[in-house]
Amino acid sequence: MVDRANHCILSWDDVATRTSETLQACLEKAPQAKQYYSDEFPVYDTLYYGALYEMRTDKKETYSVEAVNADLQHYLFVCCYNQRQIMKRLYPKYSFHLIDFLYSLF
Repeated sequence: MVDRANHCILSWDDVATRTSETLQACLEKAPQAKQYYSDEFPVYDTLYYGALYEMRTDKKETYSVEAVNADLQHYLFVCCYNQRQIMKRLYPKYSFHLIDFLYSLF
């Protein structure tokens, strides 16, 4: 979740699948907003927001969170990739996967 005014991340989670339960928990960790917007991902329509909620077919109200998501995914990938490359050089006989380094970031 991203604040559209200052582009700060209000709540996030790293989940394998976006379920009602995982997204509701993420929503409840964030400060209460006056208005919520989402794209057309069906699970968003099942959540309890406690304020006005609008599902959008365009990116007019969701571009901020989409940009933050792209940045996070890009830099997270780079960090994991670099860690893997270092380990491969240190231990060439072992096989390493990017996912092996994801959890070391948290």
